[in-house]
Amino acid sequence: MSTSVATRFRTVAAPRDAADEDVYGELCAALFSAFPRRDQRIKAEQYLRGLLTAQGRKSIRNIAAQIGGPAAEQSLHHFISSSTWDWRPMRAELARFLQQNSGPQAWVVRPMPIPKAGDHSVGVDRRFDPERGQVFRGQQAFGVWMASEELSVPVNWRLFLPDPWVKDRTRRDRAEVPEGAAEETLEECAVNAALDTARWPEVTRKPLLLDIRGGAGRAALHRLAVAGVPVVARIGTGCRLTVADRSLPGFGAGPLTAQQILESLKGLRRPVSWVDSAAGVRTSRTSLATAVRVTLPVPAGERQRPLLLLGEWDDPRRAPARLWITDLTGSAVGPLLRLTKLSRRVERDFRAVGEGAGLRDFVGRSFRGWHRHITLASAAHAATVLAPGWNTAAAPTAFGQVQGRSAG
Repeated sequence: MSTSVATRFRTVAAPRDAADEDVYGELCAALFSAFPRRDQRIKAEQYLRGLLTAQGRKSIRNIAAQIGGPAAEQSLHHFISSSTWDWRPMRAELARFLQQNSGPQAWVVRPMPIPKAGDHSVGVDRRFDPERGQVFRGQQAFGVWMASEELSVPVNWRLFLPDPWVKDRTRRDRAEVPEGAAEETLEECAVNAALDTARWPEVTRKPLLLDIRGGAGRAALHRLAVAGVPVVARIGTGCRLTVADRSLPGFGAGPLTAQQILESLKGLRRPVSWVDSAAGVRTSRTSLATAVRVTLPVPAGERQRPLLLLGEWDDPRRAPARLWITDLTGSAVGPLLRLTKLSRRVERDFRAVGEGAGLRDFVGRSFRGWHRHITLASAAHAATVLAPGWNTAAAPTAFGQVQGRSAG
């Protein structure tokens, strides 16, 4: 990115330092140059700057306080909630920018529950949050993160719409839910987020890390395979599979649980080393792991797809702690297991950076407003982790925020 192009977008207060400003300028130039009007480019940059600098919740009011008070608040509110610009090209451009500047190794689908106090924000319903182990009232979104061992950034989002928000015409109209929004399960929502990402031009598909422990995994794997998206899917111990390797115990026994298959292969486990930064420091760890060729049970006449079942043990005396199936059947156990650890990178970056960047902070009611805000919050996350010297392993939180805030 040339200095002149980057400088063209620097219209608000000075950044923390010159290196951060270079990243900020290049990111603004890449994401906002497609806006047809100069005033839209300025508002987008102002909003991004506010996400990076505002204290507390990243509401439009707090963001506007950084750049001009009530008049700016009205202007930014219109830009986010009532304008006509499409957030999808900006997300695709963010993905291309990261592809060029950070070398992502995988895509990771991460669920994001968003607690809400009221009933009027689009998608709000009562649901169970596995992070907290309790039922809450709020929204449920799925983010697609580009991840490497060094950093991760969300590039695409899908907001889950419960049945009342799909079927109730009054609710749909009030929240400006698009006509194309239809009923889907949580698993379908997660998979659709990945499939939407896979349709972006000039974005290279990477292995997709996905958790299908709570859903109909066969359908999810089939849809991703048809789209040409390689997948590493976390499964439950009770997932039934068929051993496909004639030389191994269980071959010919019909469908067995994943745990039964792996328990019979304990003798094939071997140590795999990997780097853990989730605890705040980069630590070398070792797990025991093994993989076996399997297939999913399918209806008669349907072609069986070759898969690998991967198991990881934290304690050799206990059952496997984590299990996955993947269509990356040519991969060795070590690289596969290290690939799964990128979900830990995403989890850490979400808590250390994403929450402070405002991913859960939109306080409006509209579908379009939510998508525009979270797209710019994703850009704020990217501006932070791409800045020279940034290292989430050495910094517990971003922007001085407290982790674990709930959105209103």
